[in-house]
Amino acid sequence: MALPLMRKATAVWLVDNTTLSFKQISDFCGLHELEVNGIADGEVAQGVKGFDPIANNQLTAEEIKRCEDNKRASLQLMHNPAADGETKRKGPRYTPLSKRQDRPAAIAWLVKFHPELTDGQISKLVGTTKPTIQSIRDRSHWNINNIQPVDPVALGMCKQLELDNAVSKAAKRKGVTPVDAGVTIMRTADSLLSPQEPRLPSNMTGLEAFSLSEPEEKAKEEPVMDAESLFNLPASDDSDDSDED
Repeated sequence: MALPLMRKATAVWLVDNTTLSFKQISDFCGLHELEVNGIADGEVAQGVKGFDPIANNQLTAEEIKRCEDNKRASLQLMHNPAADGETKRKGPRYTPLSKRQDRPAAIAWLVKFHPELTDGQISKLVGTTKPTIQSIRDRSHWNINNIQPVDPVALGMCKQLELDNAVSKAAKRKGVTPVDAGVTIMRTADSLLSPQEPRLPSNMTGLEAFSLSEPEEKAKEEPVMDAESLFNLPASDDSDDSDED
């Protein structure tokens, strides 16, 4: 749906000069209904001068009157070529200047650990261009010797959920099972009810299977020491020799 020019200023004018509902104004201007409510309360768009949509050929007085009489009706924007492209642009996300130097490291991490991701997916995750991704793939980047792979989630360039979704889509497209597929976290209640497992795996070379009853068996084999057995020591050979002399 096309949006009017200067959406917030248009919403200010409609709030001040019409009896349209907040829902009608928010739908027409592409704003949230609470934001329009804030404009009416004077908490939002303070100091913003209203932009007359009638004088700028975006609405007619008859169209406003029609929607004022019927609160379920929606305002119809008159076609204005200058308003084309007012919707949000789809494409790579904006990366702040402070984090742009970290993009090569994030790209290198994604290329190394998730080769199934396409250049388009990487571009959307970290907000970069396909030539930059390709230069890191073929190691032709001007600073390739100093680039160390770093997780883009740790750098704050994307969310873990976004990365997981991208990896899952890429794996389905190539018919590859993701590494983390089928791994779930057990609930605490289920963990407490589950049978006890050996602490060490039995199939590791050089390690015997760990048995929970093994310490008890060793305790039974070792003799029990008490105070009397420690002090009632057998006579030494030196004392025997002295008696003979």
